[in-house]
Amino acid sequence: MSARYGQHFLTDPNLARLAIDRAGVRPEDVVLEIGPGRGILTAELAPVAAHVHAIEIDRRLEPALAPLLAAHPNVRVTWADAMQADLAALDPAPTAMVANLPYNVATPLVLRAIAELPSVDRWCVMVQREIADRLFAEPSTPAYGAVSVLVGLACARTDLHPVGRHVFDPPPRVDSALVAFRRRAEWAALAPDWPRLTALVHAGFRHRRKTLANGLQMAGLAPRPQAEAVLARLGHDTRIRAEAIAPAGWPLLLAALAEPVAA
Repeated sequence: MSARYGQHFLTDPNLARLAIDRAGVRPEDVVLEIGPGRGILTAELAPVAAHVHAIEIDRRLEPALAPLLAAHPNVRVTWADAMQADLAALDPAPTAMVANLPYNVATPLVLRAIAELPSVDRWCVMVQREIADRLFAEPSTPAYGAVSVLVGLACARTDLHPVGRHVFDPPPRVDSALVAFRRRAEWAALAPDWPRLTALVHAGFRHRRKTLANGLQMAGLAPRPQAEAVLARLGHDTRIRAEAIAPAGWPLLLAALAEPVAA
């Protein structure tokens, strides 16, 4: 395993089965797995899902995966960098994502799946414990950030299972967790504005020590007087920081900023 890919191979089939159970994988599901590694999770997914899309960047793993692919024709490996792959082109379209994600790209991969794969409505992913906590952090806590807002708007957490370091090869230097979540029905209403909402949230947290009004001005999204007026109209202190606004407040902020400025 090359450390440059940030991958720690899962070695425990029981944990793989737990991830599949927590994701609620059904016989008709098309599952997306990113970073299959040596195939421990893939081997458990293949008998219970209709189809498995596995995206793997490291071609040196091809011999290890070959017997698995020969035994399970419903598994298709795409040899590519998942951060560059066209996820929306996967056919059939994934309905669930179950993966031991490479730690160095776990957060952007989750956000990509939310935005680019509307057909996916369930996740169970292995990530660094710190990332698992950040995905669903509460406002005004140190872990709360842009990813907390976006994931919290799109999804609801259904399970969090701490995982020890001994079930990986090589063992990571950090603790891990399985985190399961489902797409909210409300996401459909947010989908048309998702790119603009994503840009607003990231801009708001880019300078988290500054007031949100200052941050929006620095990002070129609104002059500070307009931003302060909008915040006041929404019932916020004009000196509020991004970390104090709950996920549900951000779509309201986006809509208010889009309203014409009174003369």
